[in-house]
Amino acid sequence: MKSSVVKRSVIVGGHKTSVSLEEPFWREVKEIARGRHMTLSELISTIDSERQLGNLSSAIRLFVLEFYRRQLPGNGEPAPNDDRPHAA
Repeated sequence: MKSSVVKRSVIVGGHKTSVSLEEPFWREVKEIARGRHMTLSELISTIDSERQLGNLSSAIRLFVLEFYRRQLPGNGEPAPNDDRPHAA
C-alpha cells in the first residue's frame, strides 16, 4: 500500500525546510491559512514558534486537530454526563 505522506519544502523562520504530512493535513492547513489570510509559510512559521514538544510535522497535525476541535459544540470539551435514566 502506497503511503499518503507527502514531503514538501516550506520556508519557516526565513529558512527552507522539508515537512512530511499526509495529503489531508496539507489540504486542511492550506485551507486554514487561506481563512486567516496568511501564506502557508506564515502559518507554519507561527505553528513552529508556538510548539512546545515534538517535531514540526506532529505540531502541524495537532494544530489542525485542535483547530477543528474548537469548532465543535462545547469548544471540543466532552459532553457533560447525563445522569438521567435511559429507556431500555
